[in-house]
Amino acid sequence: MTDLHESYAASPSPSPSPFPELHGDGLRLRAWDAAADADVEAWLRGCSDPEFQRWNTLLRPVETWDAARESLRARAEAAEEATGASFRVTDAGNGVTLGHIGINDVDHVIRVARVGYWVLPEARGRQVATRALMLAAHWAFAELGLHRLELGHAVGHDASCRIAERCGFPYEGTLRGAMFEAGRHDAFRDVHLHARLATDPEPEPVAAP
Repeated sequence: MTDLHESYAASPSPSPSPFPELHGDGLRLRAWDAAADADVEAWLRGCSDPEFQRWNTLLRPVETWDAARESLRARAEAAEEATGASFRVTDAGNGVTLGHIGINDVDHVIRVARVGYWVLPEARGRQVATRALMLAAHWAFAELGLHRLELGHAVGHDASCRIAERCGFPYEGTLRGAMFEAGRHDAFRDVHLHARLATDPEPEPVAAP
């Protein structure tokens, strides 16, 4: 097994952020920047991607440049309030944006948070979500001091099931009507709940393809 202290290293972020830049397994994770047009463009593409919208329904749709920038500002505010950490997932070699991973709804009392992620269409099939989740989960347990991370996805999203299991998040049960139906706020669908504890065995690292 790869030494975690080498594989999951953190370095100071060049942009003002309450959390560090993470790197390992061929990826570099850093804070999204609402002031950077490239970040706004990537966020808009990710949130408006048909595959993302098939499995996720945002409370506030992100369909315009201004909406994307405002959404990123809200993520930055959550980071400042220590209730969330949103990372832009990039290729460690060329810096190209590949996707997003977030540690959301952080409850520091019971030390639990929820994980969310997406990958841009051109980056799929390269285990980006798996590698990013391994990095972010290790940081959340080791640095945030969390005890439990939860990962929920719509029933039928088999790819997310495989990613969760690969990253040490076993299936715990089905939550009835716990997520909006695709594109609707007046109908609901069931959710598969996966979770990982800080005391669970560390999964095997995933090598960059």
